[in-house]
Formats: sequence, structure tokens, C-alpha cells
Amino acid sequence: MRCQPQYKTSVYICLKNVQTCLLCDEPAEAEMPMCVACETELPWLGNHCITCALPLPTAGMTCGECLIEPPAFEQVAVPWLYGFPVDSLITRFKHNAKWPFGHLLADVLGQYLQHRFEEGLPRPDALLPVPLAGKRLRQRGFNQAAMLARWLSPSLDLPCEETVLRRIKDTDAQQVLDAKSRKRNLRSAFEILPDAQIKGRHFALIDDVLTTGATAQALARLLMDAGAGRVDVYCLARTPKPGT
Repeated sequence: MRCQPQYKTSVYICLKNVQTCLLCDEPAEAEMPMCVACETELPWLGNHCITCALPLPTAGMTCGECLIEPPAFEQVAVPWLYGFPVDSLITRFKHNAKWPFGHLLADVLGQYLQHRFEEGLPRPDALLPVPLAGKRLRQRGFNQAAMLARWLSPSLDLPCEETVLRRIKDTDAQQVLDAKSRKRNLRSAFEILPDAQIKGRHFALIDDVLTTGATAQALARLLMDAGAGRVDVYCLARTPKPGT
């Protein structure tokens, strides 16, 4: 079994030399290993729900589900749709331990979040990675959400607190379940660790992909019930509504 990697430095070279784009192998013009052309072609999220970031045809709207049943989290901040090549990069990072792809995506997410902060998105007090079930952590060898949070922490100058949330119940893989089943699947799946400082604090949950939002909702509800002041969600990609 591999231990959770404790990377505090880049997993690709970030010097003043010329980087090679990880997507097309052409020279990158900046220190980040992605060329301008490839960055432009990424599936950037357009119009979306102002709460859960579900893709919508019009900007500045709230989706029907959030109107009917407002989530416990305040807002989702996410740069991309879950589409090519972001979906491939996430899969290779998450399931094939290709950490340079995850680090690259985390760097761009960090730039996106800094821009959102400058536009008025409230800065959280801490980043909380979505915890992984023990069995899945042993199989995979690392928690991709924790790695993303660790990479984001120095770039955003925010603490990554990994001793706040814990997954206490191994559940079926969320990807194979519909929205209702996902909610049932996550009942009592998480807990707040003893001595965690919650009351009045603003947290940002960190994950790779937001699909139905069931995991984010379960964790946000747990934190808000414990006295958190606000919970946001930061992730790499958002899936569209099934069938769209």
C-alpha cells in the first residue's frame, strides 16, 4: 500500500526555463506547463446556476433544484465542465496516479479562485478536502481531494485542515448511483473529528468533480449543523444534468 504522498513542492519543474505543455508537448510560454492554446481550448464553464454551478442557458439564474431545496452550501466555484480533456486529466490523476496532471489542474484552479476572490467571492478560513473511505484510500493509495487541497493551500494562502472531517462508512461508488440513491448512500457516512474548531468559521470543501452535489450537501449540512458560518465548494469540474 502506498502512503498518502506529502508533496509540498511541485511535481513538475517550475523554474524559469521553458516548460513543455503537458497536453500537446509544445513549448509553454509561462512557468506553468500548459500552452496558451491548450488553456484556451479547455471546456470552461459558461452560464451556470449561481448556487450549485449547474450549466444553464442563461447567466445569473438559480436552477430549479436549488430553488425548491436550497443546499446547505452557499456557492460552488468551479472553472470547467467535465468534458475533454479535463475529464481525461482528472481520470489519469485520480485512477492512474498521474500527479503532474492533478497539480497542473490545481494550479489553474488556484488562479481561477484568486480571480473570483478579487471579484468579491468571500475568502474562506480553511480548505477542507472531502475525505475518502478507508477501503478506497487503501486501494488507491492517496486521496485526490487532499492532494488538491494541499496544492491549493500555499497558492491561496489558506490553511488545509485535514483533521476536521472523517468518512466513517464505506459506501457504494457514487458514480453508479442516481441522485436519490446518492443521498441515501451518504446518510451518516461522515463525522466531524473531536476538537475540530467549527463554530462561526467559513470553510471551502475541496473535491475533484461535482456531479449531483450529494457528497458536498452531506458534508455542508454536517458542518452547518455543527455551527459553521458558511460552507462553499471548490472543485475542478462540474457535470451537466444527465441527458443534456
